[in-house]
Amino acid sequence: MRITLANPRGFCAGVNMAVDMIDRLLDAMETDEQLYVYHEIVHNKHVIHRFEERGAIFVDSIEEIPTGSVVVFSAHGVSPAIREAAENRNLTAIDATCPLVTKVHAEAKRYAQQGKQILLIGHRNHQEVVGTKGEAPDCTQVVESLEDIPKLQIDDPDNLVYLTQTTLSTDDANHIIEALKDTFPAIKSPPSDDICYATTNRQKAVNESAADVDLVLVIGSDNSSNSIRLTEIAQTLGTPAYLLDDVSQLNTQWLENVNSLLITSGASAPERFVTELIDHLVEHHEGEFIQTPVVDEGMFFSMPQSLQTFIDSRNVTVQGQDQ
Repeated sequence: MRITLANPRGFCAGVNMAVDMIDRLLDAMETDEQLYVYHEIVHNKHVIHRFEERGAIFVDSIEEIPTGSVVVFSAHGVSPAIREAAENRNLTAIDATCPLVTKVHAEAKRYAQQGKQILLIGHRNHQEVVGTKGEAPDCTQVVESLEDIPKLQIDDPDNLVYLTQTTLSTDDANHIIEALKDTFPAIKSPPSDDICYATTNRQKAVNESAADVDLVLVIGSDNSSNSIRLTEIAQTLGTPAYLLDDVSQLNTQWLENVNSLLITSGASAPERFVTELIDHLVEHHEGEFIQTPVVDEGMFFSMPQSLQTFIDSRNVTVQGQDQ
């Protein structure tokens, strides 16, 4: 069984930044302090479990956090209402929002100030969409599918703009965008594509290779939007594909009559779980791993100044990241 890897895959710059931030903060906390994280910092159960073992406490409500504590906002971003709630509880808030998500938030605010109605393409209950809509709740409607378009309440078809969740399938998003343009010819697009570089690159890698193999395995958690999309892309091309957190979830029946296999991972999945899967397939299923060059995406996000100020005040040594 020939095993190849999709490139690029795994941690993106935004996840790298968020994971590194939590490690730095946990290193900086005093023994009697607790670090709280509003929602999962990234959508991967192994990353969350490692941080919980180190003492991080993940909460779904700001009200769960004791007054005066330190809280981190997840990489998916939060609404202004959540920021205000944190201020009201006198929390030290450190923002791990991916800069590419922050860009979409800024667009939403700008268009709202211009008096436009915003059509936000994405999954209604995803944390990123909830946070983005929260920037302009009175003028934003979420479009999850083509079926939502006839239900939209439009005041002025000449005063519309669309934005997108950063982790969508590019194909699915384009179908909805084209339908919106057909229905509302004057609708405006954002200055640049909202779907992030990492999502696009990982989807392109699977799209280019999935049809040439018998099976695709995607390392990632089932609440990771971008990981799910990678699985769906392979399936759309006619190749069986499965999502698994790690090798323990591998079903050997998936491997029956499989002579070629592509492995990839979502943007929040640590690389070590890809390595463990490959090692298992080589050792137990006569896999032959075909080494391929690693693609350098050339993206790096600097830490926010609020984090650096907090770290400098504690004068601590930083641990390595979970990769």
